[in-house]
Amino acid sequence: MSAEFLPGNRLTLLNSGREYFPALLAALAEAREEIYLESYIFADDPVGHEVASALCAAARRGVTVNVTVDGFGARNFAEDFRPRLAEAGVRSLFYRPEISRFHFQRHRLRRLHRKLVVIDGRIAFVGGINIVDDNNAPADMCPRYDYAVRVEGPVLSQIHHAARRMWEIVTWVNFKRRFRLTPIVRPCCEPAGEQQAAFLIRDNIRHRNDILHAYLSAIGNAREEILIANAYFLPGIRFARALYAAARRGVRITILLQGKTDHPLMRYAAQTLYAAGLKAGMRIFEYETSFLHAKVAVIDSEWATVGSSNIDPFSLLLAKEANLIVRDTVFAGELRASLHDAMRADSREMLPEDIARLPWHSRFLRWLSYGLVRLLVGLAGYGDRHWRNKEGVSPEPPER
Repeated sequence: MSAEFLPGNRLTLLNSGREYFPALLAALAEAREEIYLESYIFADDPVGHEVASALCAAARRGVTVNVTVDGFGARNFAEDFRPRLAEAGVRSLFYRPEISRFHFQRHRLRRLHRKLVVIDGRIAFVGGINIVDDNNAPADMCPRYDYAVRVEGPVLSQIHHAARRMWEIVTWVNFKRRFRLTPIVRPCCEPAGEQQAAFLIRDNIRHRNDILHAYLSAIGNAREEILIANAYFLPGIRFARALYAAARRGVRITILLQGKTDHPLMRYAAQTLYAAGLKAGMRIFEYETSFLHAKVAVIDSEWATVGSSNIDPFSLLLAKEANLIVRDTVFAGELRASLHDAMRADSREMLPEDIARLPWHSRFLRWLSYGLVRLLVGLAGYGDRHWRNKEGVSPEPPER
């Protein structure tokens, strides 16, 4: 399904938790009717408890508060927060709760990875920021670097529908009938600004490839510049082919990736693609100051996206994701300037000689990581049909 851009929105770019959580807490404090909150992680740290307190206060004011967290990413939520939230009247659910940690099951890779808050159908927050303190990480990886967007305007209709639909599905799966008996709050879709935006999700029913297709369309139409910042970058054949085609058209392509990571397997797998990308004329930077968790892109200083979807097979083929797509030069320019600041001050550009200097065992480790990721995707039933390429991802992937 293609993106339906709606005009008349007011969008505020929020850089990392230092800007996101004050804005979120202020909006929660003003809630009067309804809150939907979805998060992959809901951490037992100062930020987690501050957000929980705001949710409890809202519930005590009579606001209907619905919280959905992932059963793996927030598997300690039941112990850390649920009793306190339930006492205040907050309703909470797990998406695919973990039952066994000892056996591989395909569904374990299908997670609720969305980071989404909708308040009174009036304000929404969309992005990549979990409910976790930016400094809740190893000392050399603090603080997290990420983005979210505060949203007002007609695109709220799309966001509110997605949040309510997710709540209805999870209540049905968890047999929580009493949680489904809630009045529908009509989203406020009056114009609030002058920016065009569309809200896209990825799921396994009607929206399997919406986010992927939005990227492919924007990259295919790019004429000047493609700027991507992504925490876990391992594109499939179609995405890679689109990037290489853009490079051949003379489009400047810059990719900002992690220099420090919580998942070495994904970083090593991504590094197998550096040589081919550099040979095609792309510039690749690694963010070294702290932990890059962003999932954003800017194309031709007009098209931009901020959301939860990484450019890897787990996000694009398996997880529940949500991205805001924006067509606005002011918003895109602000995000572009922020990313360029990060590359200039906190990142290291990868050069062909850096790849050539790697010893053989380091190269072997990276190709082994790439193979393991492919294996995991294959075990999930998606490898051959959607993502796998027997020749690897090369500048000219064969048609399949």
